[in-house]
Amino acid sequence: MHDLAKRAHALGLYGLILHLDEVKDADWVPWLIGIEEVERKRRSLEQRLRTAKLGRYKPISDFDWDWPKKLDRGHVDELFTLKFVEEGSNIVIVGPNGVGKTMMSKNIAHKCLHNGFSVRFTTASVMLNVLAAEDSASALERRLRQLCRPRILCIDEVGYLSYGNRHADLLFEVVTRRYELGKPVIVTTNKAFAEWGEVFPNASCVVTLVDRLVHRSEVLTIAGNSYRLKEAQERKAMKRSARKQRDSES
Repeated sequence: MHDLAKRAHALGLYGLILHLDEVKDADWVPWLIGIEEVERKRRSLEQRLRTAKLGRYKPISDFDWDWPKKLDRGHVDELFTLKFVEEGSNIVIVGPNGVGKTMMSKNIAHKCLHNGFSVRFTTASVMLNVLAAEDSASALERRLRQLCRPRILCIDEVGYLSYGNRHADLLFEVVTRRYELGKPVIVTTNKAFAEWGEVFPNASCVVTLVDRLVHRSEVLTIAGNSYRLKEAQERKAMKRSARKQRDSES
């Protein structure tokens, strides 16, 4: 009875709770609560998936672990345990273009979603440009609160473009607010931390930004050649082979 009442209360089935003594022996009560729990979880996951805006990505099961020249698979497996979420630790994935940084971050985010956490995925350029475009302090404050709301915030492609001082200050504000809340940020970047001064030239907060980001963080380094370039070359070779086959048959 206590378990049924607790589960019904979690679902907001207050009418059932009020009359639970009258129907406590009915077989349909645990069945009803069970199907409602399953349906609530399904709808909740669908809503979180929509809000996360992960877009398309390759599943981690398709990742070619033999391709990178450097990647600690044990470290990756540890990240997928999601201990970093409870610890409030950030994840910074560093590596050159095309080695799977975005794919890795999206797969970790997807695992978080399936474990009941809220997620928001964005590129650095979209996030910073939207924040910088706000023309009032109140509008900017609303945007910042929105970015602090999800349990995990993924910021993709830091380092692919250069930004002004205001953009650096805004990224620092986002990272600092989430740091104080104990909510993780997952960042992908093609620049070593020593090169972040090139991303935010003349910005005085870069050193403090990096310090705040890595204070509680897991840094995953991927080294190697672009896998996207490899796939593009393979597709090109396959098309060339198919054309030759057609020509030989005609």
